[in-house]
Amino acid sequence: MCDTIIALGNVTADGATLFAKNSDREPNEAHHVVVIPAADHAPARRVQCTYIEIPQVAHTHRVLLCKPFWIWGAEMGANEHGVVIGNEAVFTKIPYTKTPGLIGMDFLRLALERAATARAALDVITALLAQYGQSGNCGFQHPTYYHNSFLIADPREAWVLEMADKHWAAERVQDIRTISNGLTIGNQFDLASPDLVNYAIERGWCKSRDDFHFARCYSDFLFTRFSQSRARQCRTTALLAAQRGKLNRNASHCIAGV
Repeated sequence: MCDTIIALGNVTADGATLFAKNSDREPNEAHHVVVIPAADHAPARRVQCTYIEIPQVAHTHRVLLCKPFWIWGAEMGANEHGVVIGNEAVFTKIPYTKTPGLIGMDFLRLALERAATARAALDVITALLAQYGQSGNCGFQHPTYYHNSFLIADPREAWVLEMADKHWAAERVQDIRTISNGLTIGNQFDLASPDLVNYAIERGWCKSRDDFHFARCYSDFLFTRFSQSRARQCRTTALLAAQRGKLNRNASHCIAGV
């Protein structure tokens, strides 16, 4: 399974923001590391994502991507402005749409190509989500369907964005944060889709706004539990916290116990 971690400059030894992600794609599914140059695009131009075309923007930024070879988007990447993003599969109570559409890795690349800050990247993803939703097979040889979460950062700030179909919540990172294959945001968040709470109340997942907890209300029990996402997310958080103030660019050993 996947894990994405970040330590902001206020808890690192040299003030640098540290970001890392692993990816657990299928055996024999090659990952390509590619650089896509910045480009200007003519009006009315469209861009072909993994499955569908959407309108292109006037300018796209230079990006470095680590991507499954057959997917247009990427599992992780960075752009020329220092924005970095990693994505995670998450499993929710809302049925997954199998019709070919935008998948999580497409959102990631589109955000890197279009945003110069972490907050702008979050806005790109949520705007596209509202318009297109998230749907389509994400597996290479074995069809796999899921929703997505993201850890989005730039040199100054970072955000966790977690999505269940078209519903989402976002939390600004304060110092250390990790995500795995499960929803982690609870009853405190900084941004959210307009109907996030009412949707849960209408389905009996909670009784009121005071009773609302995003992860508890929206998580699928079976896949979330058997992915062991909570155990992994707690472990990576504890290991980073134990090195608070000592983390640096050579600190890969700090999470060797995951």
